[in-house]
Amino acid sequence: MQLPELEEVLFLKRYKRFLADIENLEGRKETVYCPNTGAMTGCDIPNSKAWISCSLNHKRKYPKTLEFMETMGGIVGIRSVLANQLVKEAISSKILTGLEAFELVRSEPKIPGENGRFDFLYSDRGQPIFVEVKSVSWLVDGLVGIFPDAVSTRAVRHLHALCKIREEGGRAMLVFCAQNTGIKIIKPAVEIDPAYYEALAKAMDRGVEIRALTCKNDLVNCVANREIPFTLT
Repeated sequence: MQLPELEEVLFLKRYKRFLADIENLEGRKETVYCPNTGAMTGCDIPNSKAWISCSLNHKRKYPKTLEFMETMGGIVGIRSVLANQLVKEAISSKILTGLEAFELVRSEPKIPGENGRFDFLYSDRGQPIFVEVKSVSWLVDGLVGIFPDAVSTRAVRHLHALCKIREEGGRAMLVFCAQNTGIKIIKPAVEIDPAYYEALAKAMDRGVEIRALTCKNDLVNCVANREIPFTLT
């Protein structure tokens, strides 16, 4: 995926969940939009190099958006929903093996019989398969991506819904997409969210398909370029 034109800045702090203060290369400070609902553990380090985009929508209160951060491990994508596009492109370009017959039916399908939505509904030779995507940014031990970085009841609900689809005879898939270019393997954060770990173990036992991708990002293009291992421990 081709990225929008980016401006290099210095990240100062994040606050009120969706706001961040930055300083441009001329020393001018301003507030930008932070498109991330998570804790951003390991990413929101003051005085880190960062990159922002600027919207042409002049009605926005904060026209500039925090897009990427530089960490000790690599470049990290801050926009969580970017992971959906990366996974969609990876499936289309056959990066995930065994999914060559996948055809996209729709994005954001309703969870059958429940409130809420999954990220994608695909068809595999006529068989529907629901796909949920999770963006992974927290890097530990130099190569391990950890999810979640904070307790996530929403992520647990998605796992329960994927399990229900399997129990009713359908196909369900969870794709972890590492937006930190340093991540080489992905694991669940059992110490952070034991309930998520237990739900994930149950989902795997029920036959929910778990896949993981990492990305390559040169700040001009960003692609989920290869599959990486996922492990419970």
